Amino acid sequence: MARDRGGVFGAATVVDGYENLDLDQIEFAPVETAGERLPLLPLHEAHDLLHWLRLVAAERGDHALEAGRWAKEIAARVPSQE
Repeated sequence: MARDRGGVFGAATVVDGYENLDLDQIEFAPVETAGERLPLLPLHEAHDLLHWLRLVAAERGDHALEAGRWAKEIAARVPSQE
């Protein structure tokens, strides 16, 4: 079973019939592999982003649900500030 990341599960647990999906058997569309990888966020910037997303989620506006989802995703990947 996929790891629970703040209420978000992997796609294989959400869609029935994909539990044993073999990615080596799927033909994916070609993509450019020479592209530049985006730089990683420094830890203090990740904490700033997490704080901002939590503020947006608390406002209950148009983007609150999406901001809350992203806040949970980032919080699961970033060490706490303590």
